[in-house]
Amino acid sequence: MFNIAVIVNTLAVLIGGTLGTLVGNKLPDNLRLILFQSVGLTTFLIGVGMGLDASNLIVVLVSLALGGVIGELLRIENGLGKLANIVERSQGETPFVRGFITATVLFVIGPMTIIGCLNAGLSGDNSVIFLKSVLDGISSMVLASVYGVGVTFSAVSVFLIQGSIVSLAGMLSFLSDPYYLNDFTAVGGAMIIAIGIRLLEIKDIKVGNFLPSLIIVVLINYILTFFGRF
Repeated sequence: MFNIAVIVNTLAVLIGGTLGTLVGNKLPDNLRLILFQSVGLTTFLIGVGMGLDASNLIVVLVSLALGGVIGELLRIENGLGKLANIVERSQGETPFVRGFITATVLFVIGPMTIIGCLNAGLSGDNSVIFLKSVLDGISSMVLASVYGVGVTFSAVSVFLIQGSIVSLAGMLSFLSDPYYLNDFTAVGGAMIIAIGIRLLEIKDIKVGNFLPSLIIVVLINYILTFFGRF
């Protein structure tokens, strides 16, 4: 739970939320755009780097295709969107509560959280969470300018939930075997690239629908062990 990247992510939300509360909506829209575009470009580059780890591109392709189909049938992305919309449309809540819940949903539910925490727990690669920290810091500043200090307190959720996922990743230690890890990382990298594309507003890819791919890639490689690794 005391992973350094999780701590940095928590501090990023704390600092961003505090600045947003103090500064309010004084940050010009053009500066917000530049900040998000910078994060989008970096996200894309990290995803490309992760994708280069692939041991078997056919496995990666099949995993993404099957996982994407399953996610589309289960409407995972829509489910996450509805959850966020419910929060946005909630009535009778104080700005503090609404800010806390909205920020928590944004910061801890999504592919980048899962991929980043699993990478950190399995291989010690904190790069995705560090990148997420920058994005969350900017987002928390923008959200806090609207909702106030409730956004800052969502840092508690970030620490507890992400820290727990990193810790539980140890139970999946078999994934640290390069045979499993390389293709798992590549699938995650493809999803990180998709997030970068969304941040750059090139294409609105339903990244959440590809989450089952992270399970599919492990299952495929496990099945292939019975036919000899290749």
